[in-house]
Amino acid sequence: MKYIEFGKNHVNISSIILGMMRISSLSAKEVERLIDTTLDSGINAFDLADCYADGLCERIVGKVLASRPDLRDRMWIQSKCGIRRDNGLKYFDFSGEHITEAIDGILTRLNIDHIDSLLLHRPDALMEPYEINEAIGAAVSSGKIIDFGVSNMNPMMIEMLSRDVTERISVNQIQLSAAFTPSIDAGLHVNMSTDSGIVRDGSILEYCRFNNIVIQAWSVLHYGFFEGVFIGNPKFPELNKVLARIAEENNVTPEAIAIAWVLRYPGPMQAVIGTTKPVRIEQMALAADIELSRREWYEIYQAAGNTLP
Repeated sequence: MKYIEFGKNHVNISSIILGMMRISSLSAKEVERLIDTTLDSGINAFDLADCYADGLCERIVGKVLASRPDLRDRMWIQSKCGIRRDNGLKYFDFSGEHITEAIDGILTRLNIDHIDSLLLHRPDALMEPYEINEAIGAAVSSGKIIDFGVSNMNPMMIEMLSRDVTERISVNQIQLSAAFTPSIDAGLHVNMSTDSGIVRDGSILEYCRFNNIVIQAWSVLHYGFFEGVFIGNPKFPELNKVLARIAEENNVTPEAIAIAWVLRYPGPMQAVIGTTKPVRIEQMALAADIELSRREWYEIYQAAGNTLP
C-alpha cells in the first residue's frame, strides 16, 4: 500500500480510501468484517458523510467502534457535512450554526471524540466565510476535528474561503475516473475550440497541485453523474479491452488498473472506493502498488473515448 502525508500533522494515510456510503444495508457485524479486511489490506482511511442514509452509515460504524474500541486508533476517519433534506427538499447549508450542530451529530453517531478530517460537502451558494471560520476554528480549538477540507469546489471558491478561514484547506474531493475526465481534458486541449478544451472546473487539478491540496477522487469506477460502472459495460468496449489486458499483465483485476490510472496523477492523490464486499477491497487495494507507465496511462485515457490534439 502507498501512503501520503496528510494535513497539519503529516499523518500517513493510505492512497486508497474506503467510502462507506453504501453500508446502510449491512449489519454491524458485516461492517466490522469490512473494516477488519480494509485495515488488513493496508487501507487505513475511511470516508463518510452525515447525509449518507440520513446518518445511518455513521451510526453503524459507531456501533462497531463501541464494541471494538481497539479499531479507532487504526482508523483515519473523515466525514462531510452541508447537505440537508427537509420534507423532501434538498439544499446546502454552510452556516456556522449548522456546521457546529453537524460536527456534534457526527461525533455522537460515530461514538468518537474527534473527526480526523471534516469536509464541507457540495458548495453552498450562500456561504459566508467568516461563519465557516468561526465554526471550524471552534471545532479545531476544542479538539473535535483535526483537519479541514472541501468537496466539489473550484479554485475561486477555495481562494474565497482561504482568505477568511484560518484553518488550512487540506483536501478537495472531486469526481474523477478513466471514463470521467473533464478536469484532465481541458488541460490537454488548451486553447482549442473543441468541447474538450472547455475549462469547467477552473483548472482544479493544477490549482490543488500548486497549493499542495490533496485530491480525493470519488466514483473512480463510474462514468457520468451516477450513470453506472464502466467496468464490463458494453458502452466501453475498447476501454475494457485495454484494462483487461493490462490487468492480466499485472495479475490483478481490471478494477485495480482503473484505480491505478487515477492514482498515477503526480500530485497528492487518493482514490475513494465504495465496495461493500471484503474480497473486492483486497483486490482493489493492489492498485496502490501498481504504477502505470506513461504509455499505459495515455492508452487507457484514449480507450475511454478521449482524443489528443
